[in-house]
Amino acid sequence: MPDDAAAARAAAEEESAFAHPPVDPDVTSAYGDHPDQVIDFYAPRTDDATLAPLVVVLHGGAWRARYDRRHITPFADYLARRGFAVANVEYRRGAAPQIPGQNTGSGTGAPAPLAGRWPDTFDDVAAALDALPALLREALPQADPRRLVLTGHSAGGHLALWAAARHVLPADAPWRTDRPAPLRGVVALAPIADFTMAEKLDVCGNAALQLLGGEKQFAERQPYADPALLLPTGIATTLVQGRTDLEVPQAVAEAYADAAAKAGEVVGLTLLEDVGHFPLIDPAADACAVVAEEIAQLAW
Repeated sequence: MPDDAAAARAAAEEESAFAHPPVDPDVTSAYGDHPDQVIDFYAPRTDDATLAPLVVVLHGGAWRARYDRRHITPFADYLARRGFAVANVEYRRGAAPQIPGQNTGSGTGAPAPLAGRWPDTFDDVAAALDALPALLREALPQADPRRLVLTGHSAGGHLALWAAARHVLPADAPWRTDRPAPLRGVVALAPIADFTMAEKLDVCGNAALQLLGGEKQFAERQPYADPALLLPTGIATTLVQGRTDLEVPQAVAEAYADAAAKAGEVVGLTLLEDVGHFPLIDPAADACAVVAEEIAQLAW
């Protein structure tokens, strides 16, 4: 358990990140029929007439329904103000618990919201990225799809890593592609990147276990969903992680980096001192500027 000072600091960081008012997009486009199958587009807030690099943002929230894309819109706007074109992807997340006592956060004994939907969450992320080139032509002509960087925070960091690894999914995976996505790279922010380590540490109250459907399905579905098992990808990847993160501890990012090294791939791991989970997406925090610079190094 974290000490009182660490918990208070984490709470203050979360409060700061969520204190910014949501920022409306310039355009919203649908990539499917469900209300959650939409992408918000933000044009670069610059006078530069040249095409801007495109950043695709996947929000976090432990794949749970209570957290939608609105909480990360200040971060999307922050990137747009730094000259990026931005696509903020929504996707289907978990619903309220259906059977009391089964979808519980570890150690609480109380029902917790279900994390994610199988296979809907993965269906949506794959469909959104597949639809993106066509949607961009109308919604965001200022974007240069040849300079595309995926980023995501927490559970969204997992989805960014997963989306970049679709070409190495098992052969029978419905989301598998026959070639790597045309990405400049991935910048995953405090990602739930290694499901084995995440479950060992009870990250977000067994969220990864819930995402895959529970204990009976976890081992069967893990090869289709766990980024640490989908290596090497051949795509430039950087993880940005706060050393004092209590939500997704540093050990999760390190486990992914270790798995990449064993697979013969070098993954960047930027560790930020005295930074927790939420400053990475908080425009008021210095850590957010570090994130933007990591994205710029790949995009430009």
